[in-house]
Amino acid sequence: MKYRKLGKTGIEVSEISLGTWQVGGKWGSGFNDALAEQIINEAIDDGVNFIDTADVYQAGASEAAVGRVVKSRSEEVFVATKCGRQINPHINGGYTPEVLRKYVEDSLKNTGLECLDLIQLHCPPTEVYYRPEIFELFDRLKDEGKIKNLGVSIEKIEEGLKAIEYPNVKTVQIIFNMFRQRPLGLFFEQAKKKDIGIIVRVPLASGLLTGKFSQDSTFDEEDHRNFNRDGAAFDKGETFSGVPFNVGLEAVNELKKVFPDRESLAPIALRWILDFPEVGCIIPGASKVEHLNSNINAAKLPPLTKKEKVAVNDIYEKYIKKHVHQLW
Repeated sequence: MKYRKLGKTGIEVSEISLGTWQVGGKWGSGFNDALAEQIINEAIDDGVNFIDTADVYQAGASEAAVGRVVKSRSEEVFVATKCGRQINPHINGGYTPEVLRKYVEDSLKNTGLECLDLIQLHCPPTEVYYRPEIFELFDRLKDEGKIKNLGVSIEKIEEGLKAIEYPNVKTVQIIFNMFRQRPLGLFFEQAKKKDIGIIVRVPLASGLLTGKFSQDSTFDEEDHRNFNRDGAAFDKGETFSGVPFNVGLEAVNELKKVFPDRESLAPIALRWILDFPEVGCIIPGASKVEHLNSNINAAKLPPLTKKEKVAVNDIYEKYIKKHVHQLW
């Protein structure tokens, strides 16, 4: 495993880290504590030292599993969680320092940790980024020894640019992959200038970039890839990166021509992200140990060639850009 500095947090994190949205099983399958602990332990065995979770993942079960495993290990493992998505309705007015403080304290209890390495605002409404009192709260929580670092998880470039105006924001979690390339412009430029740690989520576009889906693919009723394609439950950019499923399949077929004879495109898609030095780490999910191993092996691949990078960009321009570029 290779490690990179996560911006001005100063911590060195594994290039391939672990996201735990579906760590206890596939979307819609319920939560399997034993499976979750197996995957998290295997990740740490393989050198992963940064684990991302959230208080709303499986109603807190994911967060609790992360805490149990990390406390049982002797290695230094950094835990990142998130707060804010429990607010219902999820609107600007629901965000108050008092509400967020309670969520942070609840996460400390749920994980059993004395201090959170990173707490992230969990994709709040855009208006929240224009409220200094929300961000000031986390300075107080840091002074109290409850958190070490503050970050944000964002949907839109605008939100990321606004967030990093606050000096206590040290990381930004963002969707960035072959099908979501807009961050490469102004956002990466400003993040580098301000030494912001970039955490990449949805690196495989909800599985589209594995190359294993077809027109006949179906998804569980409780799977967001079934019910959220038009944003019925949350931002549709979280599902297939906002790319219409059929369009994504067309683009993936073109990618397979660029990278022939590969059982899965997933390692290539992850390697493409790692080729950008601005990225601190990627947090792909894993509902099976085999998925975890595949993700980790991506870091061992050589960088893509210039010709391959041009081909990926051409496919983005031809198939994907008009559907996603200006929306997020």
